[in-house]
Amino acid sequence: LKTTIMKALNWIAWTSACVGVLIILLGVISGLIGKSILPIQHVVNYFQVANSFFLLTIALFVFLYKCQCKKE
Repeated sequence: LKTTIMKALNWIAWTSACVGVLIILLGVISGLIGKSILPIQHVVNYFQVANSFFLLTIALFVFLYKCQCKKE
């Protein structure tokens, strides 16, 4: 059961990282073309949204790393 939960958390962490990278790319593209792709008013707000996904990613990876150290 624990390995299933760990695999799910790992999958969620990688998905969160991919979503963060995708949002940053959308922000860069939006800044280059001068139009809003998502309903976000300013380009800098794309990076603030991506920051939340990256913080979730870091927290999950730190948690997974700490749990692996306890096993050994």
